[in-house]
Amino acid sequence: MSPLDALHDAFGPAACLRAEADIAPYAVDWRGVYRGQPVAVLKPASTAEVSAALLRCAALGLAVVPAGGRTSLCGGVVPAADGPPSVVLSLERMNRLRAVDALDNSLVAEAGCTVESVQLAAAEAGRFFPLHFGAQGSAMIGGALSTNAGGIRTLRYGNARDLVLGLEVVLPDGRVLDDLRRVRKDNSGYALRHLFMGAEGTLGVITAASLKLFPPLVVRETALVAVRTPHEALRLLARCQASGAELVAFELIGRPCIEITLRHGQNIRQPMELSTEWYCLVEAGAAHPALPVREALEAALMAALEAGEAEDVVICESEAQRRNLWDIRETFPTCSRMEAPGLPTDTAVPVSAIPAFLDAAAALIAGGWPEGRMVALGHMGDGNIHLSLQAPPGTAHEDWARRGAGFEERIGEIAVELGGSFSAEHGIGVSKRGAMAALKDPVALSLMRAIKAAVDPAGMMNPGKVLP
Repeated sequence: MSPLDALHDAFGPAACLRAEADIAPYAVDWRGVYRGQPVAVLKPASTAEVSAALLRCAALGLAVVPAGGRTSLCGGVVPAADGPPSVVLSLERMNRLRAVDALDNSLVAEAGCTVESVQLAAAEAGRFFPLHFGAQGSAMIGGALSTNAGGIRTLRYGNARDLVLGLEVVLPDGRVLDDLRRVRKDNSGYALRHLFMGAEGTLGVITAASLKLFPPLVVRETALVAVRTPHEALRLLARCQASGAELVAFELIGRPCIEITLRHGQNIRQPMELSTEWYCLVEAGAAHPALPVREALEAALMAALEAGEAEDVVICESEAQRRNLWDIRETFPTCSRMEAPGLPTDTAVPVSAIPAFLDAAAALIAGGWPEGRMVALGHMGDGNIHLSLQAPPGTAHEDWARRGAGFEERIGEIAVELGGSFSAEHGIGVSKRGAMAALKDPVALSLMRAIKAAVDPAGMMNPGKVLP
């Protein structure tokens, strides 16, 4: 009996896909950049089935590539093109909410629950799950934790790992690490859950998570502020943080991003006259309606205008107006691809270094790719700026990729030189393994390799990803 026949007999046709048409969607990443053919796709429906799958694959010498919503931007959820025979292990059938406890402010979700479904479940319980990013309707909790996803609310609530109380993980040898406790304090040794968040399935398979919930934000005040430079945006951020209006988000948006979204977006309205090169999308919130959020935010923004640190301000007067501002921010990536090919990056620097980072990036582009333009926006409140080198309209994507060879690596170097990271919230996958080799601290890399060897000595968990 062949290994594939053994898998099929063990898991059945519903949970073991072998036909080429059935496994084709799992052989390519979301962007269509990375491709790798799995020999089969396993779709377990329980932790016990995940355990059995890893045991069976180990016995058959098959590598395992865990997958969730497959919205990865770095090629982490398809088999490595030059890797060993691999099975994609899809967690999409593990989509149950095991527990919701409003008094405990916690929720236990299986890895296949979408981020959006967890948000809705929290809301039904009168609570708030703050993880928020563009792909939340299809991205799944397991994948979000495996890549330590970020998003627009990191400023207030932290990244994905900061929202986790405990994990359930199936190890490469089939053992189940049951660490789903929901306690806030636990000093009983190593915090093992942090090994698996950001590991992108290279150490095991996250099957469930205990997640933190919060009181819902019943007050939200949102404004768009025109500033001349990122230096002014930095001063505005400090002023807003000191105002008493607790910030939920502070996004920096370059003027080209708004113009591109107005050209290509659906039902997007221009929020103000575009008179400057940079804009700040500011949101503050509170869990109680009596808190003077608007007054505090207005005072900070008016003071910025009077001090010459801002050129114009629009404070939303309706939910529709607020939604329009966030639609500009969140639909830009799609609109950008409609405008022209781009070479996107995902870096983070200390917040105070953002102006220097953008100045250095602009100089790099002017010197090396003068026919391109810098398109930048991102989470200024946490230092994560998404910067892209955009081609002239009409340029073929393949041609621009060749022309822009080395751009992402150089931007990563600038970020590291400023005390930052070459990967902020998208992970490493395949695309940033070179940067890992070149820019990661050698001692850190050595420790990571030692952990990988201890937990997955056969090297069969998502081979070819993360570690160079």
